[in-house]
Amino acid sequence: MKKIAIGLVVALTTLLSACSKDDATAVGATAQQKFKWKMVTTWPKNFPGLGTIPQSFADNVEKMSGGRLSIKVFGAGEMVPALQTFDAVKSGAAQMGHGAAYYWKGKIPAAQFFTTIPFGMNAQETNGWFYHGGGNQLWKEAYEPFGLIPFPGGNTGVQMAGWFQKEINSLADFDGLKIRIPGLAGEVVADLGGIPVQMPGGELFSAMQSGALDAADWVGPYNDLAFGLYKTAPYYYVTGWQEPGAALEFIVNQQAFEQLPTDLQAIVEIATEAANANMLALYTAKNNEALQSLKEKGVEIRKFPTDVIEALKASSVKSVKNLVASDEMAQKIFASYQRFLAQSSEYHALTEQDYFHNRSGIDWAQAQAVQK
Repeated sequence: MKKIAIGLVVALTTLLSACSKDDATAVGATAQQKFKWKMVTTWPKNFPGLGTIPQSFADNVEKMSGGRLSIKVFGAGEMVPALQTFDAVKSGAAQMGHGAAYYWKGKIPAAQFFTTIPFGMNAQETNGWFYHGGGNQLWKEAYEPFGLIPFPGGNTGVQMAGWFQKEINSLADFDGLKIRIPGLAGEVVADLGGIPVQMPGGELFSAMQSGALDAADWVGPYNDLAFGLYKTAPYYYVTGWQEPGAALEFIVNQQAFEQLPTDLQAIVEIATEAANANMLALYTAKNNEALQSLKEKGVEIRKFPTDVIEALKASSVKSVKNLVASDEMAQKIFASYQRFLAQSSEYHALTEQDYFHNRSGIDWAQAQAVQK
């Protein structure tokens, strides 16, 4: 019996040793395996901010992975048209995409909450909801039936209301107004008599010049200057009621993601977080500079009349109510969204709003005076 027991121990030890070697070999092989992905975007190649951040993300992933995961970035139209990004990633033609969730409202009506809603959360509040208020979990739940995994992919902050070829002095000026404006804001404009148009950013300049559009909502000074939109309309309206904090997204084909080893999955996720933070910082800096350039070019900055703003508010509530009533997933998401917005609004009224009010009027240029 003793000899048999010793023999079993030896045999078991030999088997475990062999398994350990096989496991180590398998792990080593996985660690050395290289993956090549394609990323399609809804933006022109290397367009400031919107296009450069996805490329920066890809560069960071390749560096952090030691070249084990490389991602080739395609601008709008290079591989697929801008508004086919979702379908390309879903089908696996590309492993990854970068765009804005409200472009897919025809497929997922509730997706609009993950970009922005009129008079909704700003960028800071949106990120809080995504990462610490349950927003990301709901986003993943909404995209799961399509085999996609979403990640926050940047934010442009509060946008401008857009470029208008005629002044908006009353609600009557919205009658028949052809304006490029996506998401729920388009439904708001339609409710007020306007004609919303969904159109990729790369087509805006020619559409405005040809008269196909009377107005265009794009982003803000940084990107609007880059497209030369100031050449197409004399009036630049503030502020972006329609996009108070436009969040962008990375979408990843779930099957492709699950084929990555866990360390590369972590690298992808962490790199999206870096890109998300970097974009908001970039737009905060660049919009300031670009606004001064536009003012120097003689751009007229206007504000909507109070009655127009009030009408936009009422119609925004109506549009959200219609969406929530018609879609079960939208109802679930909005319950979370509205709860977080209510809490952050109360807090920011005591902090951010009060601070901005108290800061107004201070002349920091006086601090530059040199004492002799």
